[in-house]
Amino acid sequence: MTVDLRSDTVTRPSPGMRAAMAAAEVGDDVFGEDPTVNALQERAAALLGKEAALFVPSGSMANQIALKIHCQPGDEVVVGAGSHNYAFESGAAGAIAGVQFTLVGRGGLFTAADVEAVFKPSHLHGHAPTRLVCVENTHNSGGGVVWSQEAIAGIAASARDRGLVLHLDGARLMNAAVAQAVSAASLAAQFDTASLCFSKGLGAPVGSVIAGSKALVDRAHRFRKMLGGGMRQAGIVAAAALYALENNVQRLADDHANARFVGGQLATIPGVSVDLAGVQTNIVLADLGPDLPVAATVVEALRARGVLCLPFGSRRLRLVTHLDVDQAACAHAATVIAEVLRR
Repeated sequence: MTVDLRSDTVTRPSPGMRAAMAAAEVGDDVFGEDPTVNALQERAAALLGKEAALFVPSGSMANQIALKIHCQPGDEVVVGAGSHNYAFESGAAGAIAGVQFTLVGRGGLFTAADVEAVFKPSHLHGHAPTRLVCVENTHNSGGGVVWSQEAIAGIAASARDRGLVLHLDGARLMNAAVAQAVSAASLAAQFDTASLCFSKGLGAPVGSVIAGSKALVDRAHRFRKMLGGGMRQAGIVAAAALYALENNVQRLADDHANARFVGGQLATIPGVSVDLAGVQTNIVLADLGPDLPVAATVVEALRARGVLCLPFGSRRLRLVTHLDVDQAACAHAATVIAEVLRR
């Protein structure tokens, strides 16, 4: 038995999703003529409470497009420590948008005071001016933690007072919405643009959207083309995203419950530390004490036993639950992990 807990990106389309993809009506999306893509964009815009949305191949492209439409080369972008657009997009922000990041906070979360402390106004002979604040919700490196709406409202008010714009990296936004029992639109309301990924917990094979005002999305179209994101008859994959929105949102609560179970089991292993209060959605971070092997060694030992996870630092494991692992699979994985570590 193999249990793959490396990421919620490893899911495979269900038979129902494959049927929806096979039956999708398609056209040339670069000409705006794919009816399934258009339907998805309208659905996503309404879901996020925005005027318009644009379907793009990946969350990374959505983030890079946001930097391009909001910033000029040489601008500064404020992000939480460990944010995806800083840590996991191959330096694209500097190479493509020409911006620099200032990292604030801990565990992916930060406050209005953090933004105020690093804010830099435009100065002819000085620093890079602060232009954009990005929030990642849920936060991957923070273990899937969910932002409180109060914290976001404070950051947004502080940013607006200083003439800044805001982008929401909502790769796992539906996890946050389900965990807090609120709408995605309410979580995106404070932001000029918001992204949403369909290929993580929602189980589609590919695709994200970036949403905002019609004017911003019109600009995003040009940058999508510039980055090679025009996918022609993309309705085949847009149909998978629509299926995911119809069928795979509320079941995210199962992933959250499974993550809490796995986290609780790992926390009982001597030498393993898990912040159970931080297991709020579908990601578990487990820290290995000095008497245990390093994470890379543990990952290889687990792989030999059919349990897949990722090293997330020299002494940290990351495990992510998703729709392809049920409670029984998670229980089996927890048992194997305990056996390997207790040796």
